[in-house]
Parts: sequence; C-alpha cells; structure tokens
Amino acid sequence: MTSMPAAERLGSHLKRAEQALNATKHAALRPAGLTVPQYAALLLLSESPGISAAALSRACGVTPPTMNTVLKNLQARGLIERTPHEWHKNVLEARLTEEGKAVMADADARAIRVERALADEFTQEERESLVALLGRCVGLLESVRPA
Repeated sequence: MTSMPAAERLGSHLKRAEQALNATKHAALRPAGLTVPQYAALLLLSESPGISAAALSRACGVTPPTMNTVLKNLQARGLIERTPHEWHKNVLEARLTEEGKAVMADADARAIRVERALADEFTQEERESLVALLGRCVGLLESVRPA
C-alpha cells in the first residue's frame, strides 16, 4: 500500500476551499436571517418558480428530506408558498412570496459580495483556468465513481 501525504491530496485542498466559502457565505448571510441551504433554495426558486422539492434537492446537492425541512422553515417564515401542482396534486410547487423576494434580494447582494471578492482575487485568465480545472476535476471524478 502506498502512502500519500495530506498536502498532496487535491481532495483536501478542494474541501478546505469549499469549507472556507461556505463559512464565509454563512457569516455574510446571517444578517439576512438565512442559512446557506436556505439561500440556495431561494436563489433557485427565484430563477425557477414552481420547481419541485425533488428538483431543488438535486440542484442544491442535499437529500430530499433535508430540502423538505429547508422548505418547511422558509414557508413557516412566510418567505415561500407551496401549492399543489395543477396536474399532479401530490406534488407541491414552491414560489417566493413578496417578503421572500425582499429577503432574497438582500441575501443575494450579500452573497454576491463574497463571490466578487473571490473572483477579484484572480485575473480573468486565472478565473477561466480555475473554472476549467475544476470542470476537469468534476469530469474525472464522475467518470471514476464506483457504481
């Protein structure tokens, strides 16, 4: 069995970057009263009103039960409304309320400040390279994932 030091493991560097981004976004979103998963759900709902909880959970990378909890909390706060789908009565469609739109606008401005600060750390060429390199990581990892 060969050994690989932690410093050489790209996965640990990717994880640290992800954790730092999530922690920074969490702190930025706290004044808006949202968690990162709640913000992610509101962002997707603002772009795709009526999207199902199952589709939201896939897009946000969380389990369906976790997304249902997120949606219930957002609904309890009056930020979203959930109504039965026109044809599939057992499917609830979620949409932002007016208050949800206002909270989303505030939260999005906060999240964008984090994203802009991160982007500004790199030149345009470096950003394009980073996006391409991360895309290669995703492609490789998806191709070698055990079934």
